[in-house]
Amino acid sequence: MSQSSMQAAVWYAAKDLRVEQVPVPTISDPHEVKVKVAACGICGSDLHEYAAGPIFIPVGKPHPISGEQAPIIMGHEFAGEVVEIGEKVTRVKVGDRVAIEPILSPNKDGAYQMERYNLTPLLGFHGLSGGGGGFSEFTVMGEHMVHQLPDDLSFEQGALVEPAAVALHAVRQSCLKAGDSAVVFGAGPIGLMTIEALKAAGAAQIYAVEVAPSRKAKAEALGAIVVDPQQEDAVTKLQALSGGGVDVAFEVTGIPAVLNQALHSTHEGGEVVVVSIWEGEASFQPNDLVIKERTMKGIIAYRHVYPAVMALMQRGYFRVEDMVTQRIPLADIVEEGFEALLNDKAQVKIIVTPNH
Repeated sequence: MSQSSMQAAVWYAAKDLRVEQVPVPTISDPHEVKVKVAACGICGSDLHEYAAGPIFIPVGKPHPISGEQAPIIMGHEFAGEVVEIGEKVTRVKVGDRVAIEPILSPNKDGAYQMERYNLTPLLGFHGLSGGGGGFSEFTVMGEHMVHQLPDDLSFEQGALVEPAAVALHAVRQSCLKAGDSAVVFGAGPIGLMTIEALKAAGAAQIYAVEVAPSRKAKAEALGAIVVDPQQEDAVTKLQALSGGGVDVAFEVTGIPAVLNQALHSTHEGGEVVVVSIWEGEASFQPNDLVIKERTMKGIIAYRHVYPAVMALMQRGYFRVEDMVTQRIPLADIVEEGFEALLNDKAQVKIIVTPNH
């Protein structure tokens, strides 16, 4: 007999996340897949939604793709096992281990409709914008959102594919070439993943700007030269270390002053890639772009990059051992997960296991 209810972490409002019993979702479309969640990471954007949301969570009117609005089940960095498939599903079969690409974008017959599907005006995320989520025992999504996990990658490794995809997309969209230098501002989970993506891309020198001691240590362990802006002027130090400025700076903090530091840390003709999601405006002097012929660009999420992430993971990049600092059951997600991340900068990635 299949169970009819399950545990899930449901977002009602900022600071109101409840672990409660909800119905187990069922397949309603022939291109859908039902997944038993094995591991789901807590993301920085989850934390923003918990502390100060809604940001991506639809409130008051349903999301155009999911058809749902708050209260919604959270969790979008996850992997699990396929337990049921719709009759037209061809990408996976029951028993397959999968990593989930949680982007909600127009889709038809098991495929995204846009080539650059992350740039749809309707952009949403499974586990943020309704339609189910990874902080639950089971969830259902279209087959275009599942990617088979290689046998040598664990479920936890599969849960890291989503944040690693953000970092790899950022580096691939940048102008960085093998042998170039780069700096990452902010060594939280995405910043650390960006260091890994830069290593994979062949960056010769990688710098990280960070204040939290544990995160500085993590960045150093991954091979970055760390600059602490509380101890010295970050721009002056980076200009000196790199001999006149780095080729590419990645802004991963969402702090207005840091955007300026990122800009000034690059040399003439350098590039700044803005990875953060911002809560407010930031100002800069356009002449700092114009007179030095610098470029500034933004990236959102990822596209067509999951297979590359998993291939790099098979070569030893984006390792669970370097990223995961805590594992918790779903029942403890509020105190041991969200509150811990808000209060303890030593945590990097906390993995939730809904089915244990």
